[in-house]
Amino acid sequence: MDLGFYVRLLLRRLHYVILLTILGTALGLTVALILPPRYVSESLLVVESQQIPDELAASTVRTEAVEQLQIIRQRILSRDTLLDMADRFNLYTAEAGEALSPDSIVSDMRSRITINTSGGGRNPQATLVNVRFSAETAQRSAAVANEIVTLILQENVEMRTTVSGQTLDFFEQEVSRLDRELAERSAQVAAFQEDNRDALPESLEFRRNQLISQQERGLEIDRELEQLRDRRQSLEDIFAQTGSLGVQNEADLSPEARQLQRLREQYASNAAVMSDQNPRMQILTRQIDALERVVAAQSSASADEETAAGGEAMSAFDLQIADIDNQIEFLESRRADLDTSMEELQRTIQATPNNAITLGGLERDLEATRQQYDRAVESRARAETGDTIEALSRGQRISVIETAVAPNEPNSPNRRKIAIAGVGGGLMAGLGLVLLLELLNTSVRRSSEIEEALDITPIATLSYMRTRGEIRRRRAMIAAAFLVAAAGISAGLWAIDTYYQPLDLVMEKVLDRLPDISVITGAS
Repeated sequence: MDLGFYVRLLLRRLHYVILLTILGTALGLTVALILPPRYVSESLLVVESQQIPDELAASTVRTEAVEQLQIIRQRILSRDTLLDMADRFNLYTAEAGEALSPDSIVSDMRSRITINTSGGGRNPQATLVNVRFSAETAQRSAAVANEIVTLILQENVEMRTTVSGQTLDFFEQEVSRLDRELAERSAQVAAFQEDNRDALPESLEFRRNQLISQQERGLEIDRELEQLRDRRQSLEDIFAQTGSLGVQNEADLSPEARQLQRLREQYASNAAVMSDQNPRMQILTRQIDALERVVAAQSSASADEETAAGGEAMSAFDLQIADIDNQIEFLESRRADLDTSMEELQRTIQATPNNAITLGGLERDLEATRQQYDRAVESRARAETGDTIEALSRGQRISVIETAVAPNEPNSPNRRKIAIAGVGGGLMAGLGLVLLLELLNTSVRRSSEIEEALDITPIATLSYMRTRGEIRRRRAMIAAAFLVAAAGISAGLWAIDTYYQPLDLVMEKVLDRLPDISVITGAS
């Protein structure tokens, strides 16, 4: 390898390296001087847990701290909020803001704002929030950073109070709805019980006993009616055969009187073993009362008839027949009443199972509504407690540990690094250009290349000799190209920064697109 030849080639084309190095240096210095300073102010927040123990009083806001901070971050970085913030602090008025579209302003604001969260979640660490903002002045960066902190605190309070208030409103509406529903269902149960008061399940056993008692009473009335009809028929037969009643008992007692006497004796004997409330004793009492009225009427009528006329036998027959007819009529009326009552009891007894099913459904619905109402009232009480906790800021809250202050020195750009990068970039571009020119140059420049190409050994080789004029013209052209390139690059950067967009925004756009370009290149 002929190192001397490559060294001579490098020295021969050194002007390209020097030219590109100077251009790179000029470009780096121009960018370093043109780029405006960026001051970064930082504030630190912490998420404090609920101050009141959950077992005593729990908040109704169950959003996790990390999730809550993510929601707040998205709200702050929303388009309307960023445009309003940029307008209030005049962030783009002093730096050709009129040339920036709202989309560019929003994109630049999002690139300037940094909201980072650390800790929290499953880690047993405090949740910290770091807020940063980059601006061209220290005071503006601190002011906007503190404004972002204020928005975070306001959003946190508003979000938690809104959630707790909405929870309370929901349960208040639920309690009101269930209260109306409970009243409606109670009215339905009461109305059903009122409409079917004679066929309700709780009185079923009483009505069955009442039906049995009336059936027994009906059988007794049937027997009494049969006895009275037989007796009437006997009296008619006796009177038809003899023409008189033929009273044979002592003291000339009528049958009613004798029957009254027997009933009294029967009542006296039963009173020793039965109470007055016994159905049989009540029946005997009614029979005794009825016969007493009949006997009294007979005595009065007999006395009147004996005074008026002498037809004692005929008058007594008529009186006894009339008395028996009255008793039969009375017992038949009682029998009809009992039949009507028994039919009504049977109807209510048959309707009771369906009423029990319907009433049970209404009562189950009422009980379910009452349980829902009780749970809603309990939940409303918890919601009121949670809303009070959030209103007094006793729940989970975000506190400021360090407020943003104006920095003494700018955070960016690093002008020294930019200048060094310009020098290094120009040097590498120059070396790359020299390498490219040599790779593209296919001319013969060494005797070894003649031997390889023509397979001969030359006696001597002479290089091309330039005249002094050619050398001066070549050097002048190189110098002019250098000056034009340096001036053109500087003027172009100044024009872009002045009339189009600030160079920092242009560089950020270029850097944002570089990853996409690299991905496309790698994919192809």
